[in-house]
Amino acid sequence: MISKSSMRALVTGGAGFLGSHLCDRLIDEGWRVVCVDNLITGRLSNLTQLKSEPRFEFKNADVSEPFDVGPVDFVFDLASPASPDDYMKHGIETLKAGSHGTLHALEVAHKHNAGFLLASTSECYGDPEQHPQTETYWGHVNPIGPRSVYDEAKRFAEALTMAFHRYRQVNTRIVRIFNTYGPRLQINDGRVISNFMKQALRGDDLTVYGNGLQTRSFCYASDEVDGILRLSRSEEHLPVNIGNPDEFTILECAKEVLSVTGSRSKIAYAALPQDDPKQRRPDISKAKTLLGWTPTVSLREGLKLSLDYFEKAVAGEKTAVAK
Repeated sequence: MISKSSMRALVTGGAGFLGSHLCDRLIDEGWRVVCVDNLITGRLSNLTQLKSEPRFEFKNADVSEPFDVGPVDFVFDLASPASPDDYMKHGIETLKAGSHGTLHALEVAHKHNAGFLLASTSECYGDPEQHPQTETYWGHVNPIGPRSVYDEAKRFAEALTMAFHRYRQVNTRIVRIFNTYGPRLQINDGRVISNFMKQALRGDDLTVYGNGLQTRSFCYASDEVDGILRLSRSEEHLPVNIGNPDEFTILECAKEVLSVTGSRSKIAYAALPQDDPKQRRPDISKAKTLLGWTPTVSLREGLKLSLDYFEKAVAGEKTAVAK
């Protein structure tokens, strides 16, 4: 069991969307936090609220190179591009983050006898032939397709994490994260929610790929972080799904966004990208049983909670263009 009283946590990728929310929550719970990020996709603006926090420190470093930040009690390894636009743009860096980066983060945990949690992904299931996806499902992944730079990086990271647990007795956990959204999600990162919110608020057509009947399950950031922290305090070493099991077609999601934003945007269809999953929904039985975790924020509520952020982000983009 991990105590929260004045312990020191390392968060790699802590300037990213989800990483910054995790840093906030750890600080709120009494931890001292060191964030390591090379800002290839993370942003210092995600950490503005922690700038004057004495228990928080930021280190600009690439986890693909060896690093150390001194003694830590727990390592949360979130360093990796996570959006399709980012990992396809930074394919080599994404593979290095999942391999060298995870190795170096595990070595920090091993050196300091710290706990370790790997932020893995539902992308490990690929375009799944089992639905919903349980942690025992091995996946249906194209190992040489355009998405493989992310999928295979995370699959390797899981194997490496389990190897450090088995061979070096590192106290590890693995979370498989399903589509997560909320404030700080970059509006140009290419994921469904950010795409739709940006397009709706601009008055542009909402781009739906394929026929729009493919499904996703969307988890609000606060629910995801809660699940991650519950897992970090558990003794479970095998992967655990943390995601919202409420399943929506892409068309249904688009309609929710139009309703919440009040936009009059239309829907436009485009070709489905290669290896894009046709369905994605977590089986969270394990998280319910082991962690007592279930998500509490519905898609509509989460979109409403995110609306102010996306409105400001779109307005800021317009101001930048005007200059």
